[in-house]
Amino acid sequence: MTAGKRPRSGPKGRSLDEAAFDEVRQLFGPGPRRRDLLIEYLHLVQDRFGALHARHLRALAEDMRISEAEVFEVASFYHNFDLVPDGGTPPPPLTVRICDSVSCMLAGAETLHTELLANLNGEPVRIVRSPCLGRCAEAPALMVGQNTVGRATASGVADVIRAGRIGATLPDARSLADYIIDGGYGVFHAVRTGKLDFETAAQELDAAGLRGLGGAGFPAGRKWRIVRSMPGPVLMSVNADEGEPGTFKDRVFLEADPHRMLEGALIAAHLVHAERIFIYLRDEYPAARAILQREISALESEGLLSTPVELRRGAGAYICGEESAMLESLEGKRGLPRNRPPYIAERGLFGRPTLNHNVETLFWVRDILEKGGDWFARQGLNGAKGLRSWSVSGRVRKPGLKIAPAGITLRQLVADHCGGMADGHNFAGYLPGGASGGMLPASLDDLPLDFGSLDKQGCFVGSHAIIVFSDKDDPRIIARNLMAFFAHESCGQCTPCRVGTEKLTALMAADVWDEALMTEIEAVMRDASICGLGQAAPNPLRSFFRFFNTQDAKA
Repeated sequence: MTAGKRPRSGPKGRSLDEAAFDEVRQLFGPGPRRRDLLIEYLHLVQDRFGALHARHLRALAEDMRISEAEVFEVASFYHNFDLVPDGGTPPPPLTVRICDSVSCMLAGAETLHTELLANLNGEPVRIVRSPCLGRCAEAPALMVGQNTVGRATASGVADVIRAGRIGATLPDARSLADYIIDGGYGVFHAVRTGKLDFETAAQELDAAGLRGLGGAGFPAGRKWRIVRSMPGPVLMSVNADEGEPGTFKDRVFLEADPHRMLEGALIAAHLVHAERIFIYLRDEYPAARAILQREISALESEGLLSTPVELRRGAGAYICGEESAMLESLEGKRGLPRNRPPYIAERGLFGRPTLNHNVETLFWVRDILEKGGDWFARQGLNGAKGLRSWSVSGRVRKPGLKIAPAGITLRQLVADHCGGMADGHNFAGYLPGGASGGMLPASLDDLPLDFGSLDKQGCFVGSHAIIVFSDKDDPRIIARNLMAFFAHESCGQCTPCRVGTEKLTALMAADVWDEALMTEIEAVMRDASICGLGQAAPNPLRSFFRFFNTQDAKA
């Protein structure tokens, strides 16, 4: 022992607060703790105590028999957790999250933010900026507690707060009984009883041309074959972490007709022999979460849940839309993308072969197996196959979810499904695939929109999120908004993405952009980033230099 140094009276680190430990134990109830449920436990603590206080994190670590550092590194990774150190001031009891993504920015989110600060001065409310809330067609949007408010005004939000309307408002989703009356679960029954076998179903998906509709576009039938060929046990995950700015199709489906996705998931799980289904739902969709909890319970009560389903809650991390990062989060870890290979079909969740699908991909499974793959394929245009769910927002007269053919052009989509441009706005350009899909000028509104069709322009359709902007909008500001989003959402794991997004955001704040330096940085990001976030983050900037960097562009 070093001279003059007193021995410790207990273990190294923060001492356990017995009262906090009792609170955590009572909150979780009896029984063993699962390491993969750490994020769920953190949600329970924050929901109960308004924040994650250091004493509760220490108690949680003790209760789970893991290190406090392990709990802290997970809690601090996700944006929606509020960590309060010993002696720190907790946040106000109510948080208002104002979306500042492109669609809401165009609709006046910055002005709304300023007005709310003035209108709610003195109220016990915290006002923070938020990435996309999936309400792009109702911009500007915000969340008051768990209540999402579209087409928000400062006075209207103040009324909501003073009336205490801070819980999630549930839309009138189709119930299990109504879904069954409409023929629901008939295809699943055919699969479950062997009347519809794996090879027949996979062939119909192949004929339909059904692809992964979260953005990657991998053929669904081929994915089923790969996973089914792997030695079991097999698991399945459903990616409902819809965080791509401009995208809201999955939310609409889950809030209106959740059993379409659930039946598709049960069909897929049964045919690939998956033992369990995990649905990863973004935290910004509390209404969808309540609906899914209710309808999954209804399925279980009716004996239709042949494969157990676990509904998991994200915690505010765009990177978890990347499939391997989502699996890390499902395991109760930080959402850091994995290096590939191995791919998740071979070694995914908990090291098992994993079938992963987006909500919309599963939404179409019933229709394809009922009506045939050829029927679905014929719905496409310009050589594309099938139908798509287009999330359209921005300067159009009728924004919203539009079910339209794959391969449709932007010109057709706006004219035939969106009522044309909004009054007083002349079409100037559009984002064909949300934040990461790049930007295209009005002169290219006749390109077929489908996977691979925009490669020559350096763009892609991704999640099929269309944001239309006009002659009243500055493409520079739009590109700057998108880069700031990527800088905020980078997981920080790899240097090209972490440093590149921050550096480009800083360079884009200048009045004059250094195109040579920016091009060099974005090339490094594209070539060396681990996952699609860093690889695609420069797309809007590259599109700007290619299509919008004219002498008369606004500074």
